[in-house]
Formats: sequence, C-alpha cells, structure tokens
Amino acid sequence: MGSKPGGEFSKLPIPGVQHLIAVGSGKGGVGKTTVAVNLAVALAKLGRRTGLMDADVYGPNVPRMLGIQDMPQVVGERIQPLEKHGVRVMSMGFLNPTDRPLIWRGPMLHGVVQQFLRNVDWGELDYLVVDLPPGTGDVQLSLIQTAPLTGAVVVTTPSDVSLEDARKAVHMFRQVRVEVLGIVENMSYLVCPHCGERVDVFSTGGGRRTAEEMGVPFLGELALDPQVRVGGDTGEPIVLMDGRHPQAEAYLALARRVMARVAEIGAQQGPAIEITD
Repeated sequence: MGSKPGGEFSKLPIPGVQHLIAVGSGKGGVGKTTVAVNLAVALAKLGRRTGLMDADVYGPNVPRMLGIQDMPQVVGERIQPLEKHGVRVMSMGFLNPTDRPLIWRGPMLHGVVQQFLRNVDWGELDYLVVDLPPGTGDVQLSLIQTAPLTGAVVVTTPSDVSLEDARKAVHMFRQVRVEVLGIVENMSYLVCPHCGERVDVFSTGGGRRTAEEMGVPFLGELALDPQVRVGGDTGEPIVLMDGRHPQAEAYLALARRVMARVAEIGAQQGPAIEITD
C-alpha cells in the first residue's frame, strides 16, 4: 500500500462495503469484543447487511462468541467469510485455532489486516464492524491509515482507570481524523438477582461524564449481566434474546444509535458530487 507525500497513506475503499465501523478501547478487560459481536448481530437483526472483522489478532475471541468452528474456504484467491446469525465473519481464530500464541511484529500485523480487508470476499455490506485490539498500537494504525473508517465506537467501564484509557483512545482517533461515533459504557451496573437492586460495581456515570467533557456522544449503558457472559461462552450472543431480555434490547438500542450517528455524519458531509462527461 503506497503513501502520499507527507507520509499520508492512501485510503482505498473496500469494494461493496458502505460503512466501516471500528470498535476500540484504551485498555483490555472492558468487554470490547462482547460489544462488537452483539453490535454486529444487532445490526443484522435490524435488517442491515453486516460483516464482522476480528482484528484482535492476539486474542481472537470472535469465533467462540459466535459459535463458529469451521475453516474459511478460498475461491479464486478470495477468502470466503463464514456466516453466523446473519453476520459474515473473518477472524485470525479461524486460521490459528489452537492455544499457540501469535508472536508478530508490526509489518506482519499490517499484512494480516490488509488481507482481511482486501482479500476477503465480503460482498455487499451496509456495515463492516472491526473489533480492534485494546490500546493504540500497530493494528489500529494499520487500519486507520489504509481504510476509510466511517467512525469509531470507544468502549469503557465506569472505573477511573478505564476512563483514563478511553480518553487516550478518543484522542488517538481524533489525531488521525477518524470520527468518534461515541462512547459506550459497558459493565455499567449489576442488577442483583436476589433483590433486584442496582449495584454500581465499577462506580457510576463515568462514561457519560467523559463523553460530555470530550464533546462526543454518549451511546448508552450496558449492564454487567451473567447472561451476557453465558451468551458469549455458548456462541449465542445476548442480543438474540430480543424481547426476552433487557440487555438484548440495550444492544439493539446501541445499534440504532450507531446507525443514527452514521447517518448524521453522512448528512454533515453532504452528497457526493458526481462528475460526468
């Protein structure tokens, strides 16, 4: 992939993909992949053609969370994504299914990101959700520098430590001119299964305050719920329980807010100008 004068990389569109949405976090352990998986399935349930690219090459948990054990096929030098719950999926976990760790440096990471973006037969998609590794390292920069991201969702918990790192993630996206769609606060609270009382395990309100301070939208609160963990472990994401579980409805609401933000950005940019002979 070539670069332009001044060190800027050329951002070539991905054929067939209308909107590329990154899901990132400043640190690990905030449930970023859980959010990415449920967001993708929620978009599919809302009738949008959706793909999910697992770019967390060091900890590719998407196959387990979607209950996929197959290997992708190659047709005419194009990798065919696997599909589950209406979402087309590609993950390093399909190619390295053992417990053997990947010990890769920057150029190798750049290569696999480009393979997943350019050599996977994604087809026609309204949204391609990209689950980034935690932090602000090589994979994030490779994606941001070479792909036209519509925007990014930053995942945090209400704790001060997590919020500090979430602010770094917001700053990173801003520095590379990627629109921040908003901050979502995961593990926001726990509903006691015995008394029904709300318990603020990791403090409360930090995500909303941080979003307001940084001038980005707040996309909502997601509870710390055992059923969410069960869904991830069994390959049946919680959002599939729409109408039967409050957290399923919370993820559908998140998907609608993301769609609204994408539409808002499109309206701000205005219609594309088409030049004809």
